Amino acid sequence: MSRISIRYTRPEFEAHVSRLLESLHIIPKNPDLYTLACVHRSVLNEAADGYAESNERLEYLGDAVLELVITEALFYEFPDKSEGELTDIRSALVRGRNLAEIAHRLHFFHAIQVSRGEFNAKGHENPYILANTLEAIIWALYLDHGFDRAKEFIVLHVFSTLSHILEKSLFVDPKSALQELTQEVWGITPIYQVIEEEGADHNKAYIITASLHGEELGRGRGSSKKKGEQDAAENALGRRSLWEKSLESFKK
Repeated sequence: MSRISIRYTRPEFEAHVSRLLESLHIIPKNPDLYTLACVHRSVLNEAADGYAESNERLEYLGDAVLELVITEALFYEFPDKSEGELTDIRSALVRGRNLAEIAHRLHFFHAIQVSRGEFNAKGHENPYILANTLEAIIWALYLDHGFDRAKEFIVLHVFSTLSHILEKSLFVDPKSALQELTQEVWGITPIYQVIEEEGADHNKAYIITASLHGEELGRGRGSSKKKGEQDAAENALGRRSLWEKSLESFKK
């Protein structure tokens, strides 16, 4: 495959994945699982030999393992919290933005194979791509070493962010928070709209915008419309200073 069309040659890619695994203290039995976990689907758009599949299926299943481990850990960590409270905290832990920050801190961006165009657009640092790659690595680890090793990885790198999430109140539902803000200041609630769908029917990703009075507040991505709306709301809250002035005249 031409170097022009993808980020790394095959040997370079495998070397970067190997270094990532070494930094994560993962000794692979089947290295191919981890290289697959780091293949973004943009590569499949190129005339690539050896890249017949992306990490989407691994990401889809890794998400399930992640939610199970986090659910169990929270159940025993907080025996007195209600189902609703546990659900909010779990959502914050497994939310794409948190996973992306973890993946970035662990330098996943060095090991993600993307097309040259995606690389030029800094796709390897895209929070959505980083989060998906982390989930794909979790499933690869599960297949390669079993549930207990995957659980150990999740507890070490994901559940360990719990104190930060509680301290910063990041478990507050972003969609509810945005709705309360806009209702209080502007007297209306945001409109969410699906502007694009990516991927096959069994593994779709939805790109969704949150808008107010025709002004785009934020944009999000998710494996379901609900997750995409949550991501869009969180993005909007983080960008409040960028759109609030333009909506000044609409305040109630």
